[in-house]
Amino acid sequence: MDLNNVLVLILAGGKGDRLEPLTRHRTKPAVPFGGIYRIIDFTLSNAINSHLRKVIVLVQYKCNSLNRHLREGWNIFSNALGEYIESVSPQQRVTETWYLGTADAVYQNIYSIEKDNPKHVLILAGDHIYKMDYRHMLNFHKERQADLTVGVLKCPKSRRCITGLFN
Repeated sequence: MDLNNVLVLILAGGKGDRLEPLTRHRTKPAVPFGGIYRIIDFTLSNAINSHLRKVIVLVQYKCNSLNRHLREGWNIFSNALGEYIESVSPQQRVTETWYLGTADAVYQNIYSIEKDNPKHVLILAGDHIYKMDYRHMLNFHKERQADLTVGVLKCPKSRRCITGLFN
């Protein structure tokens, strides 16, 4: 798979009410984790280690510290090589409302997706902690000529699991 034709959208706008007071002044992906790192760094590291270099981070609530972290900690991309990480705030471009959920955040940013014109779009959560090489999932997707592929973890019915790649 040509990884230059993959656009990564990271959903990083959740309020994070369950992590109060850690999210009192920041969004959940910006919560510190292990010193200078933030929760979003897991998703970003997975993307970088998967050789994906076109990243749009969709932010919404209390995003100042997240934007600062992206600007200061992730300025490793080369525009000259077509690489970037871009933070996009809600713009009410499609409707008069702010994001009404994760699918709506993607829908309201169709313009940004179309502007890049990727062959594939990888949509990820910015507030999950996991390690994954996305190339395996992208190759699985391509081999099956799928329209959509969702990455999840199996969980026995006897356990209450809330996990996967999407909020």
